[in-house]
Amino acid sequence: MGKRFIIYGLIGWIAEVIFTGTGSLLAGSIRLTAYTYLWMFPIYGLAVFMEPVHEHIRSSPWVVRGIIWAGLIFTIEYLSGWILDLTLGFCPWDYSAFSPYSVEGFIRLDYFPVWFLAGLIFEKIHDYLDSLSLRL
Repeated sequence: MGKRFIIYGLIGWIAEVIFTGTGSLLAGSIRLTAYTYLWMFPIYGLAVFMEPVHEHIRSSPWVVRGIIWAGLIFTIEYLSGWILDLTLGFCPWDYSAFSPYSVEGFIRLDYFPVWFLAGLIFEKIHDYLDSLSLRL
C-alpha cells in the first residue's frame, strides 16, 4: 500500500503539472508555466483508497463509473481543501476568483469532465499496477 501511495502521489503531481502547463499554453503563454503544491502529494496518494471502489464498480458501464469517480474526487478535493483551510487558515487552491462554479473555493464544478476522465484513467493505472504485482 505504501508503494502505491507514493506512485499515485507522483502520478498526480505529474498530471497536475501537465494540466496547468497546458492551461498556460492555452492562455497564450509559450512559457508553459506549470505548478502544483507540495500538499497535493499526499492528497493524490489517497487514490490508493479508491482501489477497492474500482473493484466494486468494475462491472458498471463506463458512464456510471465516470460519474462515480467525478463525485468521489470532488468529495476528496472538497474535504482536503476544507481540512487544509481549517488547520492552516487557507486552502492552497482557492478557486473562488477563477470560476463561478466554485464551491467555497475548494472545488470547481466545471471540472466535472476532468475528474470523470481522471477516474477512468485511474482505473487503467490501477489495473496496470495490479499486473505488475502479479509479475513480481
